[in-house]
Amino acid sequence: MNTSDIVSVLEHHGVKPTANRIVVAKALAEAGRPLSLHELEYKILSIDKSGIFRALSLFRENRLVHVIEDGGDGVRYELCHSHHSDDKDDDMHVHFYCEQCHRTYCLEDIPIPQVAIPDGFRLSSINYMMKGICPKCLQTVTA
Repeated sequence: MNTSDIVSVLEHHGVKPTANRIVVAKALAEAGRPLSLHELEYKILSIDKSGIFRALSLFRENRLVHVIEDGGDGVRYELCHSHHSDDKDDDMHVHFYCEQCHRTYCLEDIPIPQVAIPDGFRLSSINYMMKGICPKCLQTVTA
């Protein structure tokens, strides 16, 4: 995504496109995988940790990012691909957490399986995380 695409997505979600927010959204878009706050902080040297976190919190409130509990060191953030500003979220997919390199991968071609919930419960989100060893790490283990 180029800067004008990022600005358009931010505005579509009701987020004022400030310089910091554009940088954070662009970093998420370019990553191609969910990133932790620490990874974003390392990637974006021009904004301090609190500035990045404020942008992520605003993005979450406006349904611009998914927050994924990765089963490892906390949460990761992923730019929503559906870009709906309402409650609709049609890009939920399975994630894979590598227990060796601690990276989280999007498995976008694998939809989250349909799960029936008991009466009286109301579902707001699903976090489907598989854990194991990624292909790159598996090569080093078997070599």
